[in-house]
Amino acid sequence: MAASYLQKDAMKKFIPLILFAIFASAHAGETEIRQSLQSKFPNVGKLEHVVKTPYAGLYEVIMGDQLLYTDAQGKYLFDGSVIEASSRDDLTEKRRRQLFAIEFDKLPLELAVKKVKGNGKRRLAQFTDPNCGYCKRLEKEFAKMTDVTIYSFLYPIFQGSDEIVRNVHCAKDPVKAWDDWMLNGIAPAYATCNTPTDKVMALARKHHVNGTPNIIFGDGVQAPGYLPAEELEKRLNKPVGN
Repeated sequence: MAASYLQKDAMKKFIPLILFAIFASAHAGETEIRQSLQSKFPNVGKLEHVVKTPYAGLYEVIMGDQLLYTDAQGKYLFDGSVIEASSRDDLTEKRRRQLFAIEFDKLPLELAVKKVKGNGKRRLAQFTDPNCGYCKRLEKEFAKMTDVTIYSFLYPIFQGSDEIVRNVHCAKDPVKAWDDWMLNGIAPAYATCNTPTDKVMALARKHHVNGTPNIIFGDGVQAPGYLPAEELEKRLNKPVGN
């Protein structure tokens, strides 16, 4: 009985040591990876996200707006998708959606040009540029849709876009001025006023938006690039959490 009690007492003391050792080992791996990668890529800034994955001993790392993988020593970087062979699920895409999701209700929507179609119950936002070809194609897809509110953050990254963005924001009817330009090529009249462009630029940097168009759905999921109306409808109608 005494031996059994001593064994149990020893196990109680030993188990926390095991857990501490496991935690310390994992933490050491993440620290080593940070040090290794930051010495090789000093311009990326502080690596906030280094997390061990459940597959192949890889660690996921966020560098800028990219989700990458590395080994336990941070010697190699892997840029690509991890596919689960049995289900063919793109695990990288799922993680990217989780990691780069934006809380829609925390977006400063007052900075955007707001367009309500139909009952406007469904919502999406976009970062868009008036001289971006794919942005104009996307606007034509929006024109096919109804029962949606579209918040357009005018993000001038192309040459000559600053002036058009200013004229749209300062127009008597910014929605009409935007549609006239994007759908029909009718330039907005010259106008001046205080615009939210600097704040939009800062918002884009905060959320690692480097190109246009960049769509944000009501569930916070980002979709960089052009999507046809059918795909937009599918994503807008997708239940939250799926």
